[in-house]
Amino acid sequence: MKICFAPADVPLVRRIQTAVVLQWVFSFLALAPFCIILFVLLLFTRFWLISVLYAIWWYIDWDTPSQGGRKLSFLCRMRMWEYMRDYFPIKLVKTADLDPRKNYVLGFHPHGILVAGAFTNFCTEATGFSKLFPGLRSNLLMLPLWFRAPFFRDYIMAAGLVPSDKESASYMLRQKGGGNAVVIAVGGAPEALDAHPGDYTVHLANKKGFIKLAIEHGADLVPMYSFGENEVFDQVENPRGTWLRYIQERLQHIMGISLPLFHARGVFQYSFGLMPYRKPINTVVGRPIPVEKNEKPTAEELDVFHQRYMDELSRLFEEHKGNYGVDEDAHLLFQ
Repeated sequence: MKICFAPADVPLVRRIQTAVVLQWVFSFLALAPFCIILFVLLLFTRFWLISVLYAIWWYIDWDTPSQGGRKLSFLCRMRMWEYMRDYFPIKLVKTADLDPRKNYVLGFHPHGILVAGAFTNFCTEATGFSKLFPGLRSNLLMLPLWFRAPFFRDYIMAAGLVPSDKESASYMLRQKGGGNAVVIAVGGAPEALDAHPGDYTVHLANKKGFIKLAIEHGADLVPMYSFGENEVFDQVENPRGTWLRYIQERLQHIMGISLPLFHARGVFQYSFGLMPYRKPINTVVGRPIPVEKNEKPTAEELDVFHQRYMDELSRLFEEHKGNYGVDEDAHLLFQ
């Protein structure tokens, strides 16, 4: 394989962009196990008191992730995230106003490999979420597993991440006065296994939990489609029915996380590595679907809103796909 090295005269700003994205990739792929190992190793050194004191704090602070987390606005507004935005680049596209007196369940599609668009748009201010939607506070849901990692849990909470369980989402949607936007990557870990360039598969056909959540709390539903989310990484071909896909799905069922075999470019060369490609991601936020509160929705009501959501997501995709280089014959495939 011929290796294509990066030129030596790359502008400094691009080097900074690469460095910021590199730390972000490391955070998602390796920081959690690193923090766990560090916590354990410290117990066998003269710095053992750090782990002991943290364990006490961890016990006291155990429920915080499920109670809105601990988002730090100064961290979300750091200049470094603007470098990450410009690396791809990433853009948040508004198509309708969202009333800050209401609460919302925002469905993010597709999941992609590392949900770069969701993190940048809703965990940082790099794309101007608070300016586009004044009065709204966004929280991105993440697998509860990651909130069991010492030190790492505090890092992701500071960015506005909270566990992707009903307890966490309900806590925010119960808050009076509105202004809460709960962002859910609806397809979850299984959808990452379909994150191939040019693939528009959305795991939504049997996903009704987030619909029920919205109805129980009277939160309006807002579909989003992130054009380019599947383009920033390549993934080893794993069509359904192959042994690789079978193993991946079994591991996902056992562990709760999927293990897509992805690759892209490196830091100093463009031929292989785990750095995402510099390809644009445009996250288009659709129109809100009004929802009336009903603490005990019927199956028929769930079906009605689920179909309405799918129709609105399809409309959003068809209306905007031409703006972002999607072929006219391409359509969403619901799984």
